[in-house]
Amino acid sequence: MTLMRQRLKPVVAAAALFLAAALPSAAQDSDLADLFEALRNADPAGARAIEQRIVREWAQTGSPSLDLLMQRGREALEEQDLPVAIEHLTALIDHAPELAHPYSLRANAYFLADMYGPALDDLGSALARDPMHFEALTGLAAMMEELGYPEDALTVSREIKTIHPLREGLSETIDRLERQVEGSAL
Repeated sequence: MTLMRQRLKPVVAAAALFLAAALPSAAQDSDLADLFEALRNADPAGARAIEQRIVREWAQTGSPSLDLLMQRGREALEEQDLPVAIEHLTALIDHAPELAHPYSLRANAYFLADMYGPALDDLGSALARDPMHFEALTGLAAMMEELGYPEDALTVSREIKTIHPLREGLSETIDRLERQVEGSAL
């Protein structure tokens, strides 16, 4: 694990620098911008519905054949058939490299397959295309924590809170990371 940490340290540093530069940007699409504004101001009952609408927007490719690749990739990921998920999502990315969501999904598949380098690359690609992609940010925070960078995980988690304050499990994650990083009061 120590050798892996040493090898990934430059990747983690690059991801953190990218994140710092990319996050202040606003979502490109005005419909998404409106949804993100509503998400920041939602009550608990409405936040989940708005999150689902945002994810549906992210999943729209504008092409029935690409939508099918997205659906098959997502289904394979849910079934833990990681090689098939990676294959479908790679085909989708090859045909629509401008979309952020397929990169985030494929990063999840890579992460579950213990392929951390490609997962980090895909998270960077997703966030370059959509800095507000809270699922990619959640994946990045999880990877930072898994790789032993709790400070970075906390920073990313706090950024997620500015985008999606009521994200399921986020408050608990931030509390846990704060205790780990900052210690607990006596």
